[in-house]
Amino acid sequence: MSKLYFRYGAMNSGKSTHLMQVAYNYEERGMKVIVIKPLVDKKGGDRLLSRLGVERKVDFMVSEDDNILNLVTEYLSSKSSIDCILVDEVQFMKAKQIDQLFEISVRLNIPIICYGLRTDFKMNGFEGSTRLLLIAHSIEEMKTICACGKKALLNGRKINGKFVFEGEQIAIDEQDDVRYESLCGDCYYKYKQRCITDKKDN
Repeated sequence: MSKLYFRYGAMNSGKSTHLMQVAYNYEERGMKVIVIKPLVDKKGGDRLLSRLGVERKVDFMVSEDDNILNLVTEYLSSKSSIDCILVDEVQFMKAKQIDQLFEISVRLNIPIICYGLRTDFKMNGFEGSTRLLLIAHSIEEMKTICACGKKALLNGRKINGKFVFEGEQIAIDEQDDVRYESLCGDCYYKYKQRCITDKKDN
């Protein structure tokens, strides 16, 4: 039986780069890979972008209403096979879509490797990631470091260069002056306290 994998990490932990490396490894051996990403992730349009400068066109961009099991089944009706499905920015998917990915891995015997964030900039779980943490066959952390040198666990959101700790859960990196920075717990609380102090002073 194939498995559903969840590889999570803070920003800048190399998730998209790793996904493209996995795709390359499959294709180098003559195997068929399908790459999926959520439509809500506007960064790069229909392409995956890596901070190392590597990019790749995706096969499906799915909205929150799309049934991924149906998409894959329809694809298989006209193609011979799929050897692996790779999903980027999986945190933006709905819980029902994670269930569909699980069903694909089990019933259609296709391995699925998902990459994404575990928590948002307020340390709350994303819907897709939360569901994956419950049902994925395999869970692996991709590690990176904070600017201070400690292991980064969290994601800090910056707007116009300043850390913010309020706002909507979804704001895409490099859109509308939004940037993200991977942070250790100590630095996260340091910047959060500084933000609170600045608000009081103003």
